[in-house]
Amino acid sequence: MRSGAGRLEVVVIILGVILLIIGFVTGISILWTIGLILAVIGLILWVLGAVGHAVGGRKHYW
Repeated sequence: MRSGAGRLEVVVIILGVILLIIGFVTGISILWTIGLILAVIGLILWVLGAVGHAVGGRKHYW
């Protein structure tokens, strides 16, 4: 079961890809850079979550 925080990785990856595309099409390098950083961070969070590591806080709240 995925929680609300589990969807964060997908949102970050999608936002990163959108910024990559916009930056590439318009030639604005800062958008390309930010998009690349967001995509990489999203992939790292996705991999860490998939292997069961707690990211950004405690794994359990009880």
